[in-house]
Amino acid sequence: MNRRKFLGAATAGAGLSLLPRQAMAAEGELAALVRRYLDRALAAGSPSAVCGVIRGAHRYTAGASQDGPAPGGRTVFQLGSIGKTLTATALARAVCAGRVRLDAPLVLPPGFPVPRKGPRRITLADLATHTSGLPSLPPNLLANADPYDPYAHYTLDDLADGLAETTLSTAPGSTYSYSNLGFGLLAQALAFDEVEATLRRSVTAPLRLRDTTTVLRPDMASRKAVGHLAGDPVPDWHDHVLAGAGTSVYSTADDMLRFLGAQLRPERSPLRDAIELAQRPHFTVDEDLRIGLGWHLSALSGGRPMTWHNGGTGGFSTCAAFSRRSMTAVVMMVNTFSEESDSEARPVDALTFALLSELDQV
Repeated sequence: MNRRKFLGAATAGAGLSLLPRQAMAAEGELAALVRRYLDRALAAGSPSAVCGVIRGAHRYTAGASQDGPAPGGRTVFQLGSIGKTLTATALARAVCAGRVRLDAPLVLPPGFPVPRKGPRRITLADLATHTSGLPSLPPNLLANADPYDPYAHYTLDDLADGLAETTLSTAPGSTYSYSNLGFGLLAQALAFDEVEATLRRSVTAPLRLRDTTTVLRPDMASRKAVGHLAGDPVPDWHDHVLAGAGTSVYSTADDMLRFLGAQLRPERSPLRDAIELAQRPHFTVDEDLRIGLGWHLSALSGGRPMTWHNGGTGGFSTCAAFSRRSMTAVVMMVNTFSEESDSEARPVDALTFALLSELDQV
């Protein structure tokens, strides 16, 4: 995905006023604003959509559906690449605890060769900022893949073989190029073959993100939205090797609001130092885009700062964005695959940025 192409879609809306008044009135205005954006998501082709918002002390979640019950805050969606921010937070925790350094080279077990280009080795910071030079995917991933579940067949043995065939496009640390492979390797470097347990211990458990996991529990399955592609139901993605890239992570709007609340107020979180480190810019792409650990840092209309990440799997599309300056955050999840065109962002991204822009102005 071209992470800069979305930014022009974050246009300012009419600016619904949320002046200080009784809490019930403020929540009513917030509900009306969110409903407008949910309606736009449905009009863009989503079978259903859920949106969660934080504005100061107010939190609000609502859903809408073309047909049948609307999803809510506990409805389970596949998260996609927003899961990379969880992996990056786990890295930041390890750095803050002194267990690793950002400039430490990527080290994998014997038999998993780390590609090189030039004298400088790939570092953990390179992986977390998409500047490793690695391709988006291993070269041997798609050859035998089920197009509806492309990561499910891929094993650690396949990864070892794929790394032996991998060449870097640029010298590490020099150029931004988005890489699922890079984040998958980052998670394996932190906890080889124990990615789920590490994310749970380092991030989701301390932040009480009970439904954010790569393992779909029975109680979650009963609450899960069905993913769609071009109007047809499709299976979830499963990934046992590169899950640190977010390829098989599940979550809910309620969990994402807890996560975004911690991003807005790190001082109230048990992960304060790690969150601050992850949000700090670590690589500058150009005047419009900087990269934290996992997070993308850019601007809303009018130049106000925004921190964000989006995601998608074969049947789901998601986006999360926040502004610490205005203490606002938005997450939107829809149960359909979509992708940006040459001229337009995905609807879920454009709507998330536009809603955050409206909230940020008032």
